[in-house]
Amino acid sequence: MSTEKKLRWGILGAARVNERLLPAIVEAENSELVAIASRRPDAAAQTLAQYAPHQQGVVVYDQLEALLDDEAVQAVYLPLANHEHAEWTLRAIRRGKHVLCEKPMALTVDDIEAIAAAAREHGVTVMEGFMYRFHPQHARVRELVDSGLIGEVRSVRSSYSFMMRPARRYRLVQDVALGGGAMWDIGCYAIHSARMWFDRDPVRVTTIAKYVESGADIATSGILDFGDGRYAHFDFSFERARRSEYELIGTKGGIKCHTVWQLPGDVPVISWWTEDGRSATEQLPAANHFNLEIEHFSRAVLAGEAPSLSLDDAKANCRTIVAALKSAAEGRVVELA
Repeated sequence: MSTEKKLRWGILGAARVNERLLPAIVEAENSELVAIASRRPDAAAQTLAQYAPHQQGVVVYDQLEALLDDEAVQAVYLPLANHEHAEWTLRAIRRGKHVLCEKPMALTVDDIEAIAAAAREHGVTVMEGFMYRFHPQHARVRELVDSGLIGEVRSVRSSYSFMMRPARRYRLVQDVALGGGAMWDIGCYAIHSARMWFDRDPVRVTTIAKYVESGADIATSGILDFGDGRYAHFDFSFERARRSEYELIGTKGGIKCHTVWQLPGDVPVISWWTEDGRSATEQLPAANHFNLEIEHFSRAVLAGEAPSLSLDDAKANCRTIVAALKSAAEGRVVELA
């Protein structure tokens, strides 16, 4: 167990998500931002100036390897392109750094298994960055489910979408094999948020998708079969109005989380109903799930504890995604069990 009160962070990349993650590291009481790196000249310095203009003492690098060689950096946040996640996570682990890797952690289960083995060998903590899971609204949904309010969960529907702006077309440049498209960007949320309400992994999946010229999917829908008549229906798209929601239907009622991608000042809303005529809409306190994610990971590392999102969970999500992509490409049901 570490006796230090703050985990010293380096950011490996000047991606757009730093708008949320960089301030989260700066603001967390158990974290300290000590370095940021980018391969693009001046991009790291510009990112720091834009999102933490008053932060002092942060070292800026124009080479990613230089940050990994910085002994002051204990943990790395990694928001590089999807197809680079596994490679640079492994590089960071081998330098003895803890890693919070932006989702998806990798594009293959084999890569995640290699990451897990390396993390054990080097004694570091690694977690996939699904920030939404740290928002208290999901704990409230879990509390309602565990209370028996809606009975046994039999169906989950998850829906995530937004209209693609020209500045974000880079998400469609590469085909799905290289991490491009909607599945690896927002579909991983749809599958992840559906999986968490069942006590087992899906046994089969069927998926349909619309592709653009590059081979990236721009809109995808599918069904996960968890066995015994339990299903998750997911859809996500870059050409629909913004949605980030899930709904659970049980044997006695249902629960809906209206907005998963919460902004810091948003008022979370969940609603529920039961077969016996009861219903309610609950407004919960606003929370910043990026800040909570950083605080959780830092606390886990400093205390020598496992983070709440395990590498087994990352492997299960990746395995499901790969099967869903295969189903869409081949036009058939793909078995997972």
